[in-house]
Amino acid sequence: MQERRPLSYDLLESDDAYLVVFDAPGVRGEDLNVTFLDHTVEVELDRFRDFYDGYEMLFPGRGVSLSGSADLPRDANVTPQGANATLARNGTLRVEIPKKDDGRDVEVVEEDDEAERDGEAPADDS
Repeated sequence: MQERRPLSYDLLESDDAYLVVFDAPGVRGEDLNVTFLDHTVEVELDRFRDFYDGYEMLFPGRGVSLSGSADLPRDANVTPQGANATLARNGTLRVEIPKKDDGRDVEVVEEDDEAERDGEAPADDS
């Protein structure tokens, strides 16, 4: 049953980044793959079930190969170089993606400088 359901996640936003939090209990870092594709974070993981002496599996409800994805807003800087993924001991996977710098720097011009650019002499206050 779990094999058919995607991993659940939360999508959070700060002033300069997005944070996607996946629940991935029972997974180790080497069994986890995080990729970015078309403004989407994709997660694939393999985890292992513990075996219990004297018991046999009747219903395998906790999947061992799971995946999930989260669509990101358009201003997310979806590149592996900018992202940061952290797997906590409790199985919480946090993927942080910075927001894009829109490239529109605002130049601050003081009034005297603006007058000089327009060919006018600065006002003399003396």
